[in-house]
Amino acid sequence: MPLDGEDWRKFFDAFEREAWRFEAQPTYAMPREQENVARFLRGEAKPPGHNARWHERVRGYVESGKRIGRVRIVRRPLTDYQRYQFAWGIPGNLAAGEDIRVLDVTREDYGLPLTGRDWWMFDESRIAHLNFRPDGTQINREAYEGDPAPYREWKRIALEHAVPFEEYVKRWL
Repeated sequence: MPLDGEDWRKFFDAFEREAWRFEAQPTYAMPREQENVARFLRGEAKPPGHNARWHERVRGYVESGKRIGRVRIVRRPLTDYQRYQFAWGIPGNLAAGEDIRVLDVTREDYGLPLTGRDWWMFDESRIAHLNFRPDGTQINREAYEGDPAPYREWKRIALEHAVPFEEYVKRWL
């Protein structure tokens, strides 16, 4: 089932305990981010209110007792987009209450599905696929109707091998 616009927002916001993302693309070509990525690459300052709407949502989830997190998959050297994300995106997400960990797959893939798909898992039972082209352009989002057990296992593996964002930055950057 496709998840666009308001359908995506309703699907996402329906979680009761935890929203968790497997984030594996080396770059994302999201239209609303392109100007900020360009600013970052030019060495400009981060604009005030960067990613404020997401931070507001995360704070609301956390204040209501819900958890939100992700494991960010990387390979060294980091892409320009990942450098942007590490400098401008992730620190604000952490401050808002999101638990973000990094799994470096430079030497080993840990048996994880490192394809052109990211996914969100909600309450360990509902899955949403995020499908991308090789250039990082999102194709679509869709509700996955199959067995969530493999996703729970991939989440377990990812969390077992990932490190907190701050630890990764200290070690590798």
